[in-house]
Amino acid sequence: MKVTKDSIIGEVLDFEPATAQFFFEIGMHCLGCPSARGESIEDACAVHGTDADALVAKINAFLGEK
Repeated sequence: MKVTKDSIIGEVLDFEPATAQFFFEIGMHCLGCPSARGESIEDACAVHGTDADALVAKINAFLGEK
């Protein structure tokens, strides 16, 4: 899976649950709620005031190691 800013958080978590650690690191602690599962990474980062590009890069690097 190639993650982008448009990727839906729930789909990323379903593909690799261990990616939750990266969302937790930036303060996204509500990953189980329906709105978070259906939200894009870009939208969630905007709400949490974080850099979507940096998060996407971290997740893709992690997935590339698997």
